[in-house]
Amino acid sequence: MSATTFGVIVGNRGFFPDVLARDGREEILRILEGQGYKTVCLTPQDTKHGAVETLQEAHKCADLFKKHREEIDGVLVTLPNFGDERAVANSLRMAGLDVPVLIQAYPDEPEKMLMGGRRDSFCGKISACNNLWQYGIRYTLTARHTEAPSSEAFKHDLASFAATCRVVKGLKNLRVGVLGARPAAFNTVRFSEKLLEHAGITVETLDLSEVFGRVERLKDDDSKVKTKLQGIGAYVSTQGVPQPSLLKMAKFGVVVDEWMAANELAGTSVQCWTSMEEFFGVVPCTLMSMMSNNLLPSACETDMTGMIGMYVLQLASETPSAIVDWNNNYGDDPDKCVIFHCSNLPKHFFEDFKMDFQEIIAGSVGKENTFGTVVGKLKSGPVTYCRVSTDDLKGGMRAYVGEGETTDDRPKSFGGYGVLKVPGLQSLLQHVCKNGFEHHVAVNHSRYGAAIAEALGNYKRWDVYHHQGNT
Repeated sequence: MSATTFGVIVGNRGFFPDVLARDGREEILRILEGQGYKTVCLTPQDTKHGAVETLQEAHKCADLFKKHREEIDGVLVTLPNFGDERAVANSLRMAGLDVPVLIQAYPDEPEKMLMGGRRDSFCGKISACNNLWQYGIRYTLTARHTEAPSSEAFKHDLASFAATCRVVKGLKNLRVGVLGARPAAFNTVRFSEKLLEHAGITVETLDLSEVFGRVERLKDDDSKVKTKLQGIGAYVSTQGVPQPSLLKMAKFGVVVDEWMAANELAGTSVQCWTSMEEFFGVVPCTLMSMMSNNLLPSACETDMTGMIGMYVLQLASETPSAIVDWNNNYGDDPDKCVIFHCSNLPKHFFEDFKMDFQEIIAGSVGKENTFGTVVGKLKSGPVTYCRVSTDDLKGGMRAYVGEGETTDDRPKSFGGYGVLKVPGLQSLLQHVCKNGFEHHVAVNHSRYGAAIAEALGNYKRWDVYHHQGNT
């Protein structure tokens, strides 16, 4: 992943000491560089102290941002003093970047409230936001109204904002693919390609018959097949799995890899049962697990919008995501449940795992046709969950997001499984059921619930529910 790049606007107002703008610019750029971010900002050679106050300076800022349009992921507006709200708003309007904007204001110090050191950024931030609201420019606020750039609070807000920027940017011109038709018994994963297209997400399709046909043309000793077979063995223990099954998986993986590369796809959803098992003789779970672990998320049962939830989480955290079922209660604890899949979860999620067979359908299609699942207990740790869906009745996109944690509890189960604790789980499940959401949810080992809610709700303008306990 490349470093996030921020366009930086330093606000200034002549009634207040210019030295505050000068020192503020130097500090904020130093903090951003120290946190690993790249910046695009006016220099003192461009304008007074590299800040913006006049219409002419706003033009210079906008022109600079336009030159770096493809690089800038978001804009940080920093107010070392009151700042000129018009110059800030004009810079953003004239640049026309259509990226997230974070507003940060410096705090005043009680012993420096005379004109030599007084900032009034507290008030200036309100004026700047008012102007952005009038201009129709969407923006993000720091958790506290004023925050020093050196504070841990600001660094946390900055990391969250960077995640928001990655999600917004990553969902632009997104291309994804569906392998196979929706399993007949899974109406729950229906979605609207047209609504996704309207949201900037293009869906490519490939019938399983075409996949099987391409697999048939591959020779067992094809170099690509051998390489994929070696990759499977390096990824997961295959002890006890028949060699013919592994060879089928390798060929399937080669075909999918080539299709994804040719169509520039960021992720897939797959008709994983039961056509695969009945007419091909393996499950695709290991290949899907490998793709997800390599940041090419893959969801089962052709759950395309579920995969988009995986991708959103991945964009925010820059780590692999999984898709699971909201599957079982866990004893009498109202805030705990079992999350489960057969499974295709990425290696990143497991304490330990191995390749096995799909126990749910082995009885109907034969165990010998169901090798290829990856199974084990999920490791404990923080979790962000997200569900994306197309609302065909209202004609738009919707989602819910929140945070919890996988625990050390060990239910006796097969597949990929773990216990998830979510504060206010029962109210979340009420929301899921009352609003007709799917039984799948995407999960990620991270804490980016607020950042994702901001990206999808404020900037993408989707209908988003951010679950925060019982509130």
